[in-house]
Formats: sequence, C-alpha cells, structure tokens
Amino acid sequence: MLELKNICKTFNAGTINEKVVFDGLNLTLNDGDFVTVIGGNGAGKSTMLNAIAGVWPLDDGQVLIDGHDITKLPEHKRAKFIGRVFQDPRMGTAPDMWVEENMSIADSRGLRRGLAWAISARDRERYKKLLSQLDLGLETRLTSKVGLLSGGQRQAVTLLMAAMNDPKLLLLDEHTAALDPKTAAKVLEITDKIVTENNLTTLMITHNMNDAIKHGNRLIMMNNGKIVYDVAGEEKKNLTVDFLIKKFSETGDTLSDKALLS
Repeated sequence: MLELKNICKTFNAGTINEKVVFDGLNLTLNDGDFVTVIGGNGAGKSTMLNAIAGVWPLDDGQVLIDGHDITKLPEHKRAKFIGRVFQDPRMGTAPDMWVEENMSIADSRGLRRGLAWAISARDRERYKKLLSQLDLGLETRLTSKVGLLSGGQRQAVTLLMAAMNDPKLLLLDEHTAALDPKTAAKVLEITDKIVTENNLTTLMITHNMNDAIKHGNRLIMMNNGKIVYDVAGEEKKNLTVDFLIKKFSETGDTLSDKALLS
C-alpha cells in the first residue's frame, strides 16, 4: 500500500546549515499494516510523514501509494489518498465552524464540488451515526463550534474526519502527545477501532514505548533518517520497554524525557 524507494532529502544544501535528513530511505507497508514509529528527537519520524504527505519535494527517490507514483503530486492532491492527524488538536479542524461543517469538508475531500447544499439531511444522519461510535456525546452537538470542544473531543473528531471516505493511508503524528493520559488512552482506543473496522494502512508516530508495543502489528525504530529496527507479529507482541530502551542505547541515540517518563 505504501512504498518509499530510496528517498533522499537535504535541507539548506550547500550552506553552513546543511542537514541531510534522508539518504536512500526505503520502507514498504502492506495493505492493512498498522505500524508504530519510534525514535529520538531528530530521527526523521515526522519528516518521513511530511515526505509522504508532500509537504516539500524530495531530492531523489519515489513515493508510491497502492502502486501509484505520487512523488510529483502536490500536497493538496495527495489529500485524496491520505488522511492525517497532527499532534496539536487545533491543526486538523476549523475552530469557528460547526462539527457537521468540518465533517462535510472532510467528506468531500478529493471530490468535485457542486452547487448543491453542502450538508443534506442524509449526511447529517450519517455524521450522527459516525460520531455516536466515539461514545463522547458528540452526536448531539453537530451545530457546536469545534473550538468549544475539549482537546480530546477535538482530536477524536479530527481522527474520524481523517478516516472518512477510506483513505489509502492514515498518518498519525504523535496525535495523543498533547492530551492527558486518560484522554490519550480514549483516543487510542478510538484509533484502534477506526483502523481495524476500516482496515486502514496506518503509520503512527509515538514517544510512548508502551503504546508503540501495544498498538499495531508492526514497529519500526528510526535513527538519523534510517530504519534501524523493524519487528512485526508475535515478536512485536513480546517486546518490552526495557528491550526498546536497550535498542536505543545501541544506536547511540538519546531518549527524550517524554519517552522515558512514558
């Protein structure tokens, strides 16, 4: 479902601030893979997601989704294939628009816009049904401004929006990092449900070692723009936090306080 082929990216090339981020990075995700991504600060985790989403052009290499080469597609055209949730709950929604208006925008992602009413009675019923699955009482707040929701509620709505219309790939960039532990656990529970029910191919960056082990069917560790550890299936299920910390030390990487405290 996703292929990164020898991707290369250098920022500020030829200057004193030159930074080689990727020098031939390769990664393949099968259809339905749920991959958790861990690594120290500057390992290249979020930069990899930006490369997939088309935030900036690659120097070399290819990005393929479902066999289609999207390397040259701009970010807004990749939105047809990709759903994304950011660390900051404020980034995935329009705060001054209603919940149903935000969902309508997500619902029409990648489609041609016509002159019909943006939200029909049929749409409203579908949005209510989707929101009721979150078990947060949001199905009764369709006309509430998203900016009035709590961080957890807002992130749950953003996650639901990102998964609408079955994207080929779901990118989760530390989407629970800004939430308190109880709310983060709820959002991760919703994440598992949405990913499983829709069989979504997913990349989830996290600093929480326990979450990286508990969620998904595969785990990769990054260091200096390279994948230094890749584990799946039963072997992943049997991982421990102590083992992952040891793996980090073997790479010479330094864990953040956030990762250690988690």
